[in-house]
Amino acid sequence: MNILIADDELSMLKILQAYFKKEGYNVLTAKDGQEALDLFYTNKIDLAILDWMMPKIDGINVCKEIKKKSNTKVLMLTAKSQTEDEIDALSCGADDYVRKPFDPRVLIIRAKKLIGEDEILKIKDLKIDFKTNKVYKDEVELNLTKKELELIKCFVDNKGIILSREKLLNLVWGIDYFGDDRTVDTHIRRLRAKIGEEMIITHRGIGYSLEGIND
Repeated sequence: MNILIADDELSMLKILQAYFKKEGYNVLTAKDGQEALDLFYTNKIDLAILDWMMPKIDGINVCKEIKKKSNTKVLMLTAKSQTEDEIDALSCGADDYVRKPFDPRVLIIRAKKLIGEDEILKIKDLKIDFKTNKVYKDEVELNLTKKELELIKCFVDNKGIILSREKLLNLVWGIDYFGDDRTVDTHIRRLRAKIGEEMIITHRGIGYSLEGIND
């Protein structure tokens, strides 16, 4: 996903760029409103984070132009603290409004909610989209069966818990299913072949867990 961050405060720009890149986003940066619009016109932008007070074109007018041309989500940043300022920002089409100073981690959470990324879990090179029920490895969609997807969901829903074969049978196939442990082992083996052998950990004599989800 492409995120555009526009702020004439270079130190802020570098900090936000580092945080969002760490989350796996492709970040485009602009030091003024005109540069922000130039990037918007030439790239597919999923979210624009705009500082209100910028040279050439302020964030409010950049937001208006973006909203006029697209449905791109816009999050406005500002040092302004009056309620009227927040009303102005939201009235111009901004989807959210964050006052400076702020914790970048909070901004990331709010940004993810805007673009629906709060429903996406990333584990190493895997990306699990719970909204669309799709799983990606290195950004390539995997062709998973319904049971394989349900197995992944079970591991995620039971974070920190090693799931026994019996537990997985009950959760995925139901308590009325008359299969045995080999059913689970077969599906785990096929799932490993798709998401990576190392992603599912075998706990001998106990069960299975998903790598990176038990931290």
